Amino acid sequence: MTLRCEAITKVVEGHTHIKPATLDLKPGHFNVLLGPTGAGKTSLIKMMAGLDPIASGRVFLNGEDVTKLSPQKRQISLVHQFFVNYPHMTVRENIASPLRVAKLAQSEIDDRVAEAARILQLEPMLDRRPHELSGGQQQRCALARAIAKDSRAVFLDEPLANLDYKLREELREQLPELFAGRGAVVVYATSEPEEALLLGGETALIEDGHVRQFGTTSDIYRAPASLSAAAIFSDPPINAAPVRVKAGQARMGATEWAVQKPDGDYMFAIRPHHVLPQAAGASNVPLRGVVGVTELSGSESSAHFQMDGVPWVSLAHGVHPYEIGEPHTFHMDPTHGFWFAPDGGALGRGA
Repeated sequence: MTLRCEAITKVVEGHTHIKPATLDLKPGHFNVLLGPTGAGKTSLIKMMAGLDPIASGRVFLNGEDVTKLSPQKRQISLVHQFFVNYPHMTVRENIASPLRVAKLAQSEIDDRVAEAARILQLEPMLDRRPHELSGGQQQRCALARAIAKDSRAVFLDEPLANLDYKLREELREQLPELFAGRGAVVVYATSEPEEALLLGGETALIEDGHVRQFGTTSDIYRAPASLSAAAIFSDPPINAAPVRVKAGQARMGATEWAVQKPDGDYMFAIRPHHVLPQAAGASNVPLRGVVGVTELSGSESSAHFQMDGVPWVSLAHGVHPYEIGEPHTFHMDPTHGFWFAPDGGALGRGA
């Protein structure tokens, strides 16, 4: 099974909301749509699923043009971030509902419901109604319905966004196993770069209705095609500043380091976890900035600081003392940075 979007667009009140998007999505791994809120991820999913009209372009499922087919005729499943279950039905009836619509034999319905309930650990809850379930159990019920339907394509639109941290982590780890070997194309929308990395597979970076880059998730993370792509795949925000190279020296404001690059102007970017409050190696370059905001999250601490009028972020393991409003010396390893042309186009990586 394959899913191909061929230059599909969406127009809303005369404005192009989704620019021509071409994607080749395959089974056997997750196909992730990664981008900030409002980037166009949900619109793309709805167009692929047949829920939103396509202004131009075509959608193919396993080589068949399904552009004008209804969602029912496309044989797809869609799981939202909200718990979409029928409140008057039991868990068993919710899971079985699309199978009854498809008029499958009762014996096959029973078998599929039993298998989905076993996979999602819902067997003790089959006779309960949604209001008797926790948020995580309700989302498991929605996922079980998608699995039982045995769809050609499964669309998961930020399905874990409204769960608490513990449940989100638990289900995130289970999702690849849930759909492994089922032969369906699985499309997963998220605004969290970490989630895309954990799910693996392939990722499309979405920004302002554009597909900025598409390919193997780990490859895109290591080699973003543009500053925009690097920014999408960074949380906290990636650090970026203009750099001038002359005679083997890179100058970024008051900071300098040796490089092997042609003379010229560049945009240099580096992720916050490569900007540390203490030196970590001989290649480190000191950065002097004034700390404005600090945050402690789990086992990590971040510091937002201003350097030469440009905002920067440091993200480090452990708890680190910072004085708000005071200067602090941070250290970056430029070999982990990205070099872009002044317009944001990619040039390469390293110092």
